[in-house]
Amino acid sequence: MLAIRTRRRKAVALATAAVLAGLAAPSLTASTATATTATATATTTTTTTTTASDYDSTYYKNAVGKTGDSLKSSLHTIISDQTKLSYSAVWDALKNTDQDPADSGNVVLLYSGISRSKSSNGGDTGDWNREHVWAKSHGDFGTSTGPGTDIHHLRPEDVRVNSIRGNKDFDNGGSGFTDSGGSLTDSDSFEPRDAVKGDVARMIFYMAVRYEGGDGWADLEVNGSVDNGSNPYIGKLAVLKEWNDEDPPDAFEERRNQVIYDSYQHNRNPFVDHPEWVEAIW
Repeated sequence: MLAIRTRRRKAVALATAAVLAGLAAPSLTASTATATTATATATTTTTTTTTASDYDSTYYKNAVGKTGDSLKSSLHTIISDQTKLSYSAVWDALKNTDQDPADSGNVVLLYSGISRSKSSNGGDTGDWNREHVWAKSHGDFGTSTGPGTDIHHLRPEDVRVNSIRGNKDFDNGGSGFTDSGGSLTDSDSFEPRDAVKGDVARMIFYMAVRYEGGDGWADLEVNGSVDNGSNPYIGKLAVLKEWNDEDPPDAFEERRNQVIYDSYQHNRNPFVDHPEWVEAIW
């Protein structure tokens, strides 16, 4: 983790220097698009520097140093203090949380990796809709305010690709499909593209900690199966742990976590800040 943070700090320093250099240079020939991109880059850089250990002495102070059930319980208490969104409010939230860093008018679709216009949201072919990464039938919470509207696991996805994923559990293997972006599927499981495998895993682990059955919703748990149906479980645990290790949080995921915390739910996904806590609990 120290090496990763060191590389990120170096990257932040270089990015900051580049932005400052650009501000010092003549800007008469700069286009509006270039200025917008520079602003987005600067914003992303800023949010990256305010994650992880910066919250250990404040937000996570009652969890740091713990392991196992004690850590899980402490994190549950911390992240359960949140503002809940309506399902209709999720549309606008996702347009912000999943904004394409290269095009502020677009969102990046989770499984396919396609950049699509923010205005193309809906339920028709060619639109993007609200994908529940923890399938809403796994625990039967639907789209009701609570787990059904928690944007830590709701992501933009192409309508057809969303349907292909359906409510399948996560596992390795399968075949590609149109606009898959490298994602695979078979009769009982779904494998997201490599660039978001860790993102998917950390969203699943967040849900398993946030929703423990004490607030009127099902107790969501990660298990080793891929045939969970309507039970409040999602698997496979071993595979999701591998994905968490293989695909650590990147700037997009870290920015997303920060935007949700600052502007919407005011809670964090602890596994984006501390991926090592997955192993500490499971």
